[in-house]
Amino acid sequence: MKKRLPDSTEPIYLAGPTGCGKSSVALALAEKIGSGEIVNADAFQLYRGLEILTAAPPQSDRDRVPHYLYGVLDLSESCDAARFSRLAEEKVTGLKAAGKIPIVVGGSGLYLKSLTHGLGPTPPGDAKLRVRLDAMSLEELVAELEKIDPVGAAETNLKNRRYVTRNLEISILTGVPASTLKRDFERSSPEFDGIYLTRERDDLYKRINRRTQAMFSEGLIEQVAELAGAEISPTAEKAIGLREIRSLLAGEISEAECIELIQQATRRYSKRQRTWFRREKQFQTICLAPDETPESVADRICINLFS
Repeated sequence: MKKRLPDSTEPIYLAGPTGCGKSSVALALAEKIGSGEIVNADAFQLYRGLEILTAAPPQSDRDRVPHYLYGVLDLSESCDAARFSRLAEEKVTGLKAAGKIPIVVGGSGLYLKSLTHGLGPTPPGDAKLRVRLDAMSLEELVAELEKIDPVGAAETNLKNRRYVTRNLEISILTGVPASTLKRDFERSSPEFDGIYLTRERDDLYKRINRRTQAMFSEGLIEQVAELAGAEISPTAEKAIGLREIRSLLAGEISEAECIELIQQATRRYSKRQRTWFRREKQFQTICLAPDETPESVADRICINLFS
C-alpha cells in the first residue's frame, strides 16, 4: 500500500468480520482525521427497522460524525452489489468534491469490491433463458454446468440451485466460462487504501456472543415483533437472527435457544467473511488486541496510511 498524500480525499476502506469493532474504529478514525465521514458498506445496515438486529451505529455516534447509507432502504426493497454501488458511488463522489474523506466501512465483501474494483463483467439476467433453466432439475443444471464450465462447477456449491443457475446463466450468455470471467476480474489490481481489521478467533467469538446477548437487552424481540405482516424483501430476509426471533415469537424455541442459534449463525458468518477477505490481498491487515481501544487502532491506521 502506498502512503497517502496529505491532501488526498480518496476513500479509506475499512473491512472486517462482524463483531470485530469496525464501526467504533471508523468513528475514531474519522474524528482523528478531522475531515473523515462514514459511508456504510454493510448489506443489512442499509435497511430501516433492523437497527438492533444489524448492530447499526447508534444515534450518539452519528451525532459525532456524519454517517451515510444507514437505514436508507425500506424492508420491502431488494438490494444487490450493483444497486449498492450506485448509491455508494454517488455519496463518495459528493464527499470527495466537498473536501471530505469517505471512510467506507462494512463486512459485505462483494459490496466493498463493487467500489474498489468495480462490478464484475457479468451480464444481466435473461428472462427467456431463466425460464428454461428454472424448468430444469438441479441434477440437469449441474450436468450442464460441469459440461460448460468444469472448473467453475468444481468450485461451486452444487447443492445450491441459485449458485448453479447463475453460473450457468453467465456462461451461456457470455460464451465464456463463468470461472474464467471471475479469475480475470480478480486478477485486476486497482490501487486503494484498504484496512482489514481482525481479531484472534476466541476474542472475536466472545465479542459476538456478548453482542448477541446485548441485543436482547436492547429490545431485539420487540423490534422483530413490530415487523409482523410487513413486506420483507428476499435480501432483508437474510439478516441473521430474523428467522430465529420469529421462531421464538411463534413459541417454537426458548429465548436461550434463540440466543444460542443467533450466536452460532453469526460466528459462521464471521468465518465466511474471514475466508473472503483472505483473498483480498490489497487490504492491509491489523489484528486488534482484546483490550485495545478504537482510538489506539485509529492511531495505528494513520501510521500505516500517512507515515
